[in-house]
Amino acid sequence: MTFSDKLFALRKKAGWSQEELAERLNVSRQSVSKWESAQSMPDIDKILQLSSLFSVTTDCLLKDTQDDTQPAAAAQTPSPLPRVTLAQAEDYLTKAQVNAPQMALATALCIVSPIPLLALGTVRELGLLGLDDNLAGGLGMIVLLVLVAVAVVLFMQCGAAVREYEFLEKEPIETEHGVTALVRERRAAFAPEYDRANRMGAALCILAAVPLFTAVMVGVSFLMSMSICLLLVLVACGVYAFVRVGTVQDAMDRLLEDGDFTRGHKAVKGRLTALTAAYWLVVVAIFLWYTFGPNGNGQPQYSWFIWAIAGVVYAACVVAAKAFVRKKV
Repeated sequence: MTFSDKLFALRKKAGWSQEELAERLNVSRQSVSKWESAQSMPDIDKILQLSSLFSVTTDCLLKDTQDDTQPAAAAQTPSPLPRVTLAQAEDYLTKAQVNAPQMALATALCIVSPIPLLALGTVRELGLLGLDDNLAGGLGMIVLLVLVAVAVVLFMQCGAAVREYEFLEKEPIETEHGVTALVRERRAAFAPEYDRANRMGAALCILAAVPLFTAVMVGVSFLMSMSICLLLVLVACGVYAFVRVGTVQDAMDRLLEDGDFTRGHKAVKGRLTALTAAYWLVVVAIFLWYTFGPNGNGQPQYSWFIWAIAGVVYAACVVAAKAFVRKKV
């Protein structure tokens, strides 16, 4: 094994991401990435730090030998962990590429689903098409539910396509010879597209607030409703970009046990998933109670803000949870 292979194996065994190892060494994540891809070598001080961190000798790190990162006896013992073959890795990455646009579309549909409700409410307020409150609200809810139903079908279809690989997200794994090199190569080739899509998504999400601020300055209720619709469209486009490349990136990170899928992160990920499901069920219950409860307004087009607040709170909770998990592991 070369130094880059040994460093990758030791980091993976410790359950650290490249970012976490970089923090421990007080270097950038890009430096760790270059070491692992054999593009550069750390200086002697960092070699000594690595030796101390992983409890191995400097000779073990620097000499090109057999796998010195494992004790000899352990090397002869079959691993109890699921083993991913090269064929399985190829199949999983292919399915992730196919799933990516469908997952992104399903997410975007969920975001734009309130738009018909808002648009029909505005049409009713302007006295167009002869719609009353009940008809406008009813039609808007029907279209909303249809869009959400399509999104759910897409989510379920994508989940079924990779169901046999669910263990990659939940369990520590071992990979067959050649898998790590294949995925590293794919990830390096995908990096420019990933960065470009993230920049585009971030720009769209930031610019989404511009129509709303413009409508607030003008102070016309009709423009306010339309600006909210445009905001949702721009956010949906931005999130589409995030999810499309994020789905592919996550698939590669699962195979490498990197990023949000290190062994330490996997240990607590199941609990976070359960909490996420419970959170959105509570949000739905609040929306229904506020709109159709004993004291509800009966007009779902005026309850859209619940989803906006819930989305912001959820994003904040996700960031906080990831920071907590990273610190804990």
